[in-house]
Amino acid sequence: MTFATSHVRGSVAVTVGMAASLSLFMPATHAQAVSNAVPSYEVKINLTAAALDASHAPSAAVRSAFGITGSGKKRSYSYYDTVPQDLAGQGWSVRLRHKDGASSFEETYKKRFPVSNGDIDAALTQANQAGFTSSDTNYKAEVDWGYAKQTLSFSNDKTHSASGYSGTSLPSSDTGRNWLAADIPGKLANWGSTGWGADALGSSRAHGPVTSNVYSGAWGPSDDASIEVLPVVGASGSGTEYVIELSFKTDDFTDAAALHKDALSVAEQNGWLYKGDILKTDLILDRY
Repeated sequence: MTFATSHVRGSVAVTVGMAASLSLFMPATHAQAVSNAVPSYEVKINLTAAALDASHAPSAAVRSAFGITGSGKKRSYSYYDTVPQDLAGQGWSVRLRHKDGASSFEETYKKRFPVSNGDIDAALTQANQAGFTSSDTNYKAEVDWGYAKQTLSFSNDKTHSASGYSGTSLPSSDTGRNWLAADIPGKLANWGSTGWGADALGSSRAHGPVTSNVYSGAWGPSDDASIEVLPVVGASGSGTEYVIELSFKTDDFTDAAALHKDALSVAEQNGWLYKGDILKTDLILDRY
């Protein structure tokens, strides 16, 4: 079944149940005394089900076109948020992920800032004013470059031992939440007001789990190319749809621009291009 809905949530949208005053939750504006962070780039292009073979793996033609040579590796993950999605409403996402065979779970705390009209510098300045600067080495800055949208994100990555968990298994919702709450970084814990993020995460539940297959390779100026095939429950609550995400990582803006242009061209010429932006975080939060 082809995934047919582009689902994007505004990075600073206020969720139902949040306080009426947005200013209560916005971070204090800081004088910009430290330089902006320097981001890396990840081009993310969604493909249609036409890119898959009968086993729901990338077809031989797709593999050849985008330099995908690796076999599929499984990974399972859940996002944690409250029922009204308070964290997502403030541009935050919290993910617990387990890659097949890994000795540790990956805990990722991510803050997103919208990029308007391609002005990455303006987004970096906005992030700087919220405390995400070049001096904060706890967070990795990245620009996600989709079909028509760019988003700046800052990720804080931590780990938790996977002892006792085999394959890609995940803990119960309560156990995962306790791990994530114990490791919450200060920026999220006190976002907007003292303890706000800690309280929100403490009231969260697991949205998921989902399990995908990731196929790796190299293409053009990127030696970190991949295709993730993610089965998700249908919008009606039954059936299965597939999100197919082609991605390339690079540290260079010029390389990212070339990869974006070329990937769109190749995918469209072959009838594989999904003409929209799908944010997996929002999709999983809404459907699980």
